[in-house]
Formats: sequence, C-alpha cells, structure tokens
Amino acid sequence: MLSRRIAVAAVLASVALATTGCGLLGREYEYEEQIYLAANGSATVVIDSSVPALVALRGLAIDPAPSARLDREAIRERLTADGCQVTRIPDPWRRHGRRFLQIRLTADDVRDFARCTLTSWSTYSGLVPLADGSARYQQAVGAAAGGDPGKVNWDGSEVVGFKLHLPSTILEHNAEVLDRDGPREPERGNILTWEQRLTDRRAGQPIAIDVRMDQQSILAHTLTLFGGAFAAALFTLGVAVWALSRRRGASLHPPA
Repeated sequence: MLSRRIAVAAVLASVALATTGCGLLGREYEYEEQIYLAANGSATVVIDSSVPALVALRGLAIDPAPSARLDREAIRERLTADGCQVTRIPDPWRRHGRRFLQIRLTADDVRDFARCTLTSWSTYSGLVPLADGSARYQQAVGAAAGGDPGKVNWDGSEVVGFKLHLPSTILEHNAEVLDRDGPREPERGNILTWEQRLTDRRAGQPIAIDVRMDQQSILAHTLTLFGGAFAAALFTLGVAVWALSRRRGASLHPPA
C-alpha cells in the first residue's frame, strides 16, 4: 500500500514538473498570441498573458499590481468599444507571483484584427492566392504600446510567443524560436511558432511572419466542411419527413 502511494506521488510530481518551466508541455510565455486561421479567411485569436505584459505591450488600462481586482466585464466592455470582438475572458490565474489573463477574440476576416486595439500592432495580409496554386499569409508585428507596468519581478528570461494554426499543408515558412538554429519544423503539421525575448518586444524589435501553404488543401477542407453541413441538413430533413409521415399514418389508422 505504501509503495503504491509512493508511485502515485512520483507520477503526480512528474506531471507537476512537466507543467512548469520548459517541461514536456512546452515553453512558458509571458505573452502568447495564437491565431487560428480558417480556410475562409476568418480567424480566432487567443491571447494568454501576464497582466503586467498586457499593460507594457498593449497598453491595456488595468491595474498591474498582483493584489488588484480584475473586472473582466469592464475589460470586455473596454475592448469591445475599441473595435474588438471578444468571445470570452475566463478566470485569471497566477504564475511566478504574477496574474495571468486569457482573452479570446474573433473576426470574420483576419485582416479585421488590425482594427482591434489589442491586436492592432500587427498588419495582416489574409490568405493571398499565388499563381503556382499555393496561398501566402503574411503578418508584420510592429512596436509595443510602451505602457508602464510598474515594478515587476521580471528577470530578463521572459519570452513572447506568436503561434499560427493553419488550415492547410505548409510549404514554406520563416518561423523562428529562441535557442534553436534555423527554422523550426511545424508542430502537428500545421502549427508554427515565432519567439522573442520580452525585452526585445518591449523595445519594438519587429517580427515578420511569412508562410506559404497548399491552396488545394484549403479548397478541399472548405468543400469537406460544406459537404458535411449539406449532408447534416439532408439527414435532418429526412428525419423530419419520416416523423411527419409516421404521424400522418397514425392519424389515418387509429387504434381499434
């Protein structure tokens, strides 16, 4: 019994170790911006950031003090007034003595994020078809807002990450991560990451995101989605017709 408890404790300790630092689940980011790009050009952005980084990088007008209360509804209203389509702001959490917040945004066209103050430091090209049958996506991340987060327990090792989740096979890219020579291979086949030190991001060092992907697989993905939706609609219609015919049949032949 004691040996079983020791084994369970060891497993839990391993999981805890994996979820901290640069464990098995990947690098920790002080600010992370993920773009989920759909085949039709719409997109979702998920931002996970410490509150001080949101203030320093995006100029968000919230109190960065670790003990300050976060009014998520007020943040949502402010961002909505600033041109952002906010879908969700979950409960905040703490790490390294700093509060972290997730903000989820959406747009019918990825280029519309340039009009949202939270993501307006970037310009977006959208999916641009090329003559060779591929498609290109480009994004240029410009200067930070230069907000004052006050005194923060940063030590200079903090990392900022930009992740791009693509709807198609990646042909070429210029993704770069820290502590690695040369481009990084896509994760799970369609996820690319660009990394930068927080100090460099605050100083305004630009990030150029450039990806070329297979346009044919984008079209196939779109047709698959359309076909699935059409099949689901036909199935629903068939069930409705069957139910109606059963009901009429029962009314024409009442029980004796």
